[in-house]
Amino acid sequence: MARENLYQPFDIVYKELDECPMHMRQHNFFELVYIIKGEGQQQVNNNTFQYHPGHLFLLTPQDTHQFKIADTTGFFFLRFNDIYLKAQSDAPLHTKAWLQRMEFILQNASHQPGCILYNAADKAMVDALIAGLLKEQQGQQVYHLEVTQQLVNTLITIVARNIAMKLPAEVKDYTSEVVLEIIRYIQEHIYAPEKLKAEVVAKKFGISVSYLGRYFKKNVGENMQDYITRYKLKLVEIRLQHSDMRINEIAWEFNFTDESHLNRLFKKHLGMNPSVFRKNWAKRA
Repeated sequence: MARENLYQPFDIVYKELDECPMHMRQHNFFELVYIIKGEGQQQVNNNTFQYHPGHLFLLTPQDTHQFKIADTTGFFFLRFNDIYLKAQSDAPLHTKAWLQRMEFILQNASHQPGCILYNAADKAMVDALIAGLLKEQQGQQVYHLEVTQQLVNTLITIVARNIAMKLPAEVKDYTSEVVLEIIRYIQEHIYAPEKLKAEVVAKKFGISVSYLGRYFKKNVGENMQDYITRYKLKLVEIRLQHSDMRINEIAWEFNFTDESHLNRLFKKHLGMNPSVFRKNWAKRA
């Protein structure tokens, strides 16, 4: 199986293709693919989706994929890798929100084919953003890099919003909309523990504190605190994979009591401590 590599932090490419130049492949980077024109099939992890202009796809290093082109297709590719993510993790505090949105995207990537734009109003905005990115690539005027970075950040934010609209994997198709909103609320405020207290969540959604726990467990299959802990640990995995942050820094950011507390929970859920997990990931990367 072919494997592509990306050696710079991020790359923007536009290609018009009559046929896919490679068969099923993986790569060492993340990729947003936007269809500007043309039709065909997207195949991801042995699943197929018919693509059309206006579709936006997210591919991760774990995905095997290819495109089967029916009509000449204009592909916009935004590719970014660990170097880019690590640069964001070392950025000033005001950019931490961007990294958190990125973590949300990586955690909730479905690894299934299909367009990730669920909000109809965002489709026109994404089209305009991508047109702007292509113009910046062609013109390369003064402040080109700064404008490109802002456009990329906006695109990432829209992707995060649309992924948040998708049915979470933890719940059944018949789950009530209220539980979906509670899950979205938890994921959005995972860095703010004061907003995840049972009494705060209960008040936010008009449910009594005594009923909230039973209601959440009935619909999700685990109690709310266990869900919060598991979601945090998934984000910790992403930090270990895609940042150079020290483990005590990760523990502090996710509001664990200390590094030992994080080590105990991480080993309980994944069977190894964070340091071993990071070393194993580095060997595979």
